[in-house]
Amino acid sequence: MNSTLKLWTQLGLGTALAGGLLAACSGGGEAGGEAGGEGATSQPEAAATAGEGEGGSGEGEGGGAAAGGEGEGGVAVADAAKDPVAYGIALAVAEAHVAAAKDAYAAGKKDAAAEMFAHPVSEVLLDMDPVFTQLGVADVKPLFSAASDAALAGKSVAEVNAAYDKIIAALRAAAQKAPAGGTRGKVATGVIADMIERASAMYRRLAKDAAYEPYLDGYGFSRVAASQFAASGAAIKAENPAAHARIAEALALLAKAYPGAARPAKLPVEAGALSGASAKVMLAAGS
Repeated sequence: MNSTLKLWTQLGLGTALAGGLLAACSGGGEAGGEAGGEGATSQPEAAATAGEGEGGSGEGEGGGAAAGGEGEGGVAVADAAKDPVAYGIALAVAEAHVAAAKDAYAAGKKDAAAEMFAHPVSEVLLDMDPVFTQLGVADVKPLFSAASDAALAGKSVAEVNAAYDKIIAALRAAAQKAPAGGTRGKVATGVIADMIERASAMYRRLAKDAAYEPYLDGYGFSRVAASQFAASGAAIKAENPAAHARIAEALALLAKAYPGAARPAKLPVEAGALSGASAKVMLAAGS
């Protein structure tokens, strides 16, 4: 299946358009409203409610949702060995968690950081093991566990950052083993669109969920989308100027929605606006 069509299917484009873009144009959607701070809930992966953001195959709200249960973290593992977009999404989901964990630890959220460092092991990496083996990628799971252990032990920020740096280096090495197919701009657009929708899906939960974890998940997705755009923006612009413009608009809005690793007491952006921005990115990505 064409990667763009697969992306649209995974992201539930039809529902995203109906519930996101149209709602945003008419001023609908879930208002940002009061968010109730960071909340007391610290259940691992409170964000993984079916159909929202990280897992499940719900109605258009799970960015890159795992159709047919392919991957607990909403990653199409069955496609990752041959589809560079699916492969890139798997790596990006793992990176989003550790990016959020690193910043959360620096902000004093040590328990949340430890959980976020550990989550990709069960959500993505275990399922990706056969793919990594096939492509000759070294086992990266121990690096995530070591970073989680460092956070739990209350190590210095410098030590936790060093553990994070090792993970990023391993993920960059893994990226070099990506399956062939597609241009750099097209692959990057697919991965970034997925991260934007995941961040948007998490944000849609926040008006009704005072827990910290959904915010932190969305923060990580937004940060990885921004970093990948910084690295591949020129290639995207050369191949698809419309997608480049829509991604830039969505990322500017996400930067306001997720101003830092600590969840703000009041949500600064209307959720419907993010949904609309994400839907526009998906439309442009398929053009």
